[in-house]
Amino acid sequence: LKEIVEKRLKGEISFYEILPDEKELIKKKLIELSEKGVDLILTTGGTGGTPRDVTPEATLEVIEKRFQGMEILMMIEGLKITPFASLSRAVVGSRRGTLIINLPGNRWAVKENLLPLIPVIPHLLREIKGQSEECEDLRK
Repeated sequence: LKEIVEKRLKGEISFYEILPDEKELIKKKLIELSEKGVDLILTTGGTGGTPRDVTPEATLEVIEKRFQGMEILMMIEGLKITPFASLSRAVVGSRRGTLIINLPGNRWAVKENLLPLIPVIPHLLREIKGQSEECEDLRK
């Protein structure tokens, strides 16, 4: 994950923390980081079907806008590799200019889910911060 953020997104990891699978704690941290003006929050784990998997629910309760097309893109690309990708409940959304992306807990699945989003993340970050160029040609 660190390598993808630094090399593909040209970003830096400014915060890293392991939280327990508790919805209120996850919500609190997402709110705290978005209010600090963090550009991108990547969560890992908690997107499956066990009773403890509550990251998508926490994310849905704090985001202002949801980007379901990005969720679908992760699903489509994941299904090319394994039918188990269909079990993901990952959410992508924004709050106060911060993009929040839920990723699976499996390290290979993290890469498989995040890489397809790399081309659109920089544009979306500009958009949610109100910096998008009008009529930008994005067909690539």
